[in-house]
Amino acid sequence: MTTVFLTVDTEFAWRHHVDGLPVPEIHRRSIEPADVGVAYQLARMAEHRLKGCFFVDPMPAVTYGVDAVRRFVAPILEAGQEVQLHLHPNWAAARPGDRGEVEVRFELCDYLEAEQRALIARATELLVAAGAPEPVAFRAGSYAADDRTLAALAALGFAYDSSHNGAFHPWPCKTSFDRRRIAPVEQGVVEVPVTVIEDASGSLRTAQICALSTGEMRAMLEHAVAEEHAAVTIVSHSFELAARGGLKANRVHVRRFDALCAMLAERRDVLPTAHFRDRPALPLDRDDKPLGPSALRRRWRQAEQLWSNLVEERA
Repeated sequence: MTTVFLTVDTEFAWRHHVDGLPVPEIHRRSIEPADVGVAYQLARMAEHRLKGCFFVDPMPAVTYGVDAVRRFVAPILEAGQEVQLHLHPNWAAARPGDRGEVEVRFELCDYLEAEQRALIARATELLVAAGAPEPVAFRAGSYAADDRTLAALAALGFAYDSSHNGAFHPWPCKTSFDRRRIAPVEQGVVEVPVTVIEDASGSLRTAQICALSTGEMRAMLEHAVAEEHAAVTIVSHSFELAARGGLKANRVHVRRFDALCAMLAERRDVLPTAHFRDRPALPLDRDDKPLGPSALRRRWRQAEQLWSNLVEERA
């Protein structure tokens, strides 16, 4: 079987802070936008009996208080899904009403190892204070991890990292793994890379709801089963099924998420979803290869993206 990690990066969108919106509105547009946010994703996972991992960024608690984060941690846990740690360090210097005009390093890999360790430790404290269990897995915001991040995580007792993303390598993802690495591998912690496919020769694309068409996701999953991949790691965001402003649903993305959940339910015998806290058995000696390119799949997705950008995002 190929273990599937269905992950949702759950966070306050920085753009809404920059716009000077009050925290209830930031929550509405980032966590529950247009009725297709976290509650919608939890409902679809429950309907299809899927396990999801919500990588929660607790750092806005520095700016807006722990209750702001507790408000979206609680429903995830109540739904029986897991909360793991996400981290965008720019929130560490933000203050209400500053509209983002602060001196800050945005990417975790821009910090020294001791600084990264301190940031991760602080974020862990905030996440637990918001009601989550002690996290065992981590993903850097913007996938901006490097080997110092992995060393810091190992020192802090984390078991897993899921920051390596070849589509964002070598910047801001600066880990030393090959950019085509999609199989889990141990380097202090077990690295569970985000899955990528080959979009065109030499070009990689993230297994993300806003990045792949339903056809590409289906082909990716079929490829993983046929090649007996160790794992598939898929990314969404709390706000990804809505238009960028957070005020209306993006029907293209909603259809993709619904279709993905249905596909995983249909193939649960060979593509079981898992929580990191389950410590699933992951072979660490594989050299799994990304799905190869298809001009037909690519053109169909480009047509979908054009509709999404020109109609769904602007209507």
